[in-house]
Amino acid sequence: MIRALRAQVYTGFPHMKVFTLRAISPADGRYAEKVADLRDIFSEYGLIRFRVMVEVRWLQSLADEPAIAELEPPTSLMKDALNSIIDDFCVDDAERVKKIEATTNHDVKAVEYFIREKLGDGPETSQLKDFLHFACTSEDINNLSYALMLRAARNDVLRPKMRTLSNKLQSMAKSFAAVPMLSRTHGQTASPTTVGKELANVVQRLQRTEQQFASVAILGKFNGAVGNFNAHVIAYPDADWRTISKQFIESLGLQQNAHTTQIEPHDWTAEYCHALVRYNTILIDLCRDIWGYISLGYFKQKVAQNEVGSSTMPHKVNPIDFENAEGNLGMSTALLSHFAEKLPISRWQRDLTDSTVQRNFGVAISYTLIAMESLLKGLGKLQINEAAIAADVNEAWEVLAEAVQTVMRRYGIPEPYEKLKALTRGQAVNQELLQAFIATLEIPESERQRLLELRPETYLGLAQELVTDS
Repeated sequence: MIRALRAQVYTGFPHMKVFTLRAISPADGRYAEKVADLRDIFSEYGLIRFRVMVEVRWLQSLADEPAIAELEPPTSLMKDALNSIIDDFCVDDAERVKKIEATTNHDVKAVEYFIREKLGDGPETSQLKDFLHFACTSEDINNLSYALMLRAARNDVLRPKMRTLSNKLQSMAKSFAAVPMLSRTHGQTASPTTVGKELANVVQRLQRTEQQFASVAILGKFNGAVGNFNAHVIAYPDADWRTISKQFIESLGLQQNAHTTQIEPHDWTAEYCHALVRYNTILIDLCRDIWGYISLGYFKQKVAQNEVGSSTMPHKVNPIDFENAEGNLGMSTALLSHFAEKLPISRWQRDLTDSTVQRNFGVAISYTLIAMESLLKGLGKLQINEAAIAADVNEAWEVLAEAVQTVMRRYGIPEPYEKLKALTRGQAVNQELLQAFIATLEIPESERQRLLELRPETYLGLAQELVTDS
């Protein structure tokens, strides 16, 4: 029974729960458990909860502002009552807001009326109710709510998962730091590397991009109908509204955007989305590389006893976790790219095309989270096949042509590249052929011996040190 309840997805409307088998989006269906941490942030319930928080905190801010002489600071009992509206907010409260909205046909106004109900009737509440939603436009409430959503998703869900993924890859990189592997550039054999060094490259890319994502400033506006504090100033001309607004926004953990129209222009949201797109792109690159290494036999995959790899071919163990991750990263990137291109564009001081788009933030971020879960699962199933990797690199004597011609350059032997090109291109290069060529070189005997002792699997440069020092 408990599992069945967990499989239900709350829609935000009274008495309407949708089982995951009937969900339209796979984010709330097939992958519902993977995105559970995002549900209270991006659902209709989450949006309502953040709106309630902003409305109540603004009311409290006004009550503490000396310039608003008509609104006395609330008593400790009323402070507790206001805080409890936020702290005790639950699904039943969200359902009540939706019921009010059915009458008002306005989602933000429904939140205001809900708070009025929660305050009840009393000598202190009458005055507070008059200052609910004071000098606000709906977008003052909405932009801060979405900002709080995206901040919570970044800080509480995405970045912890990013760190888990980086730590897993870093652990694998150090474990495989000394395992020689044949490189492939343009799909052709190239100078050897190590398995760990290639994973360390990914770790560095991810960590850099995560820091860029973390550093995106999350902005908010709270300046009225067209961004000029018109209503504020007409009511209280002597109040320092720019400072009051700034302090309120910062009290929510956000930064003020002081120059806006009716809407916050969403430039920071585009930066947030683009940073996440870049992170997604690195993960897609990783998924494709690991897929290729599995295909080459460099990695095997652990499977559960009863797991089926293919419906018709029993021998197959498909790299489905990496394929799943790649597909979901593509979905996320498509949506995030649309957000970044669309949201900063608004006709004159405001149009409503941003509203319906913003409601899909959770969908895009869900697909990134689903992908990271799949990728972690896939990485956890990988078993390195050192024999297959060694068989590849140990026989690739042609890759030492680079080493030989570079030493030839040092000692002034003419046309080293051309000579190695004639020796190696279009024919099989083996140990005997290459070492016979080395024996003819007019270089110091110690250098000749060093080249004769060189093997493809030892021609690694600083690959191992680059991993262990990172």
